[in-house]
Amino acid sequence: MKRFFTLLLLCPFFVNAQDAFKSYNNYDFVPGDTILFEDHFTNDVLGEFPAHWELIAGQAVMNKITDIPSLLLTDGNYCKVKPRMKEKSYLADRFSIEFDTYVTHTAYGIMIFMRDGKGNTMNVQLGPDKVTWNYSNTKAMAGKFPPELVNESYFNKWHHIALAYKTDQLKIYVDQYRVLTIPSCGLSPATAEFDGIGSSKNPIIITNVKIAKGAGMYVAGQKFSDTKIVTHGINFDVNKATIRPESMGTLNNIVQLMKDNPDIKFEIGGHTDSDGDDAYNMTLSQQRADAVKKQLVSMGIDGSRFSTKGYGESKPISPNTTDEGKANNRRVEFVKM
Repeated sequence: MKRFFTLLLLCPFFVNAQDAFKSYNNYDFVPGDTILFEDHFTNDVLGEFPAHWELIAGQAVMNKITDIPSLLLTDGNYCKVKPRMKEKSYLADRFSIEFDTYVTHTAYGIMIFMRDGKGNTMNVQLGPDKVTWNYSNTKAMAGKFPPELVNESYFNKWHHIALAYKTDQLKIYVDQYRVLTIPSCGLSPATAEFDGIGSSKNPIIITNVKIAKGAGMYVAGQKFSDTKIVTHGINFDVNKATIRPESMGTLNNIVQLMKDNPDIKFEIGGHTDSDGDDAYNMTLSQQRADAVKKQLVSMGIDGSRFSTKGYGESKPISPNTTDEGKANNRRVEFVKM
């Protein structure tokens, strides 16, 4: 039997697009460069459990929140879900986890639970005013939200959560803010799951989940000698050329790289997966490449240093036969001219 939940939620708080980008000016999160898993839940049936996930404990179901397909953890102490992955151990010494969450006043904070291959665990829990990290119930650290994120600025709105793990260090971001840094976790995670106390009246809500490994971006001050940069950190609204503000970590990196290397010029290439009409994908990829150039120019880089080209689905770097392959093909490339 299909189950549908009707939630009386306030509309999310929208700000002017330019103001949103300004608020992310100092954002330094850059995702991994190889996508292992990505799910926007757009092809899942409302009232059912999503196809690309496993239910470990409790109950969870698909629904739309503010018209966005989302996974709701609705019952269980704890309710536990995890992505369906081909590999038993898939996280590397560098990885990132991103998702969006909608938080109501009385909903339990979501936990991202990570394990290594020896049974050791660590978790990150989002509270109403802080982020808490725990290691096997023996070590704990917490970071308070900035004033701009508490009370009415936090509840009944979508928030973007990002975790960046690099050789034992973990950084945790809520929207444009880095809220907590763990200098040494003492754990090399192999897997991740999403946990929490589920409730049908106040469920835990997530969408736009992305897990990636690696870290291919270049740090400030480093001379660039490669022929191109492949990025998966410049994100767009679905089927649009509207850049999402959490892309600013990658864009800031590109800006700094070009300032450090004033002679470099790039072709900005937009690429899609094979879903949809070929001509539509070609047009969309060109529009997205143009949008990236426009944003970089607004950040102080001379437009004459860029050309743009939409390639659509014509240059895949992974097979379009799998979801993760399609996710890797949706990218922006900066090719040295």
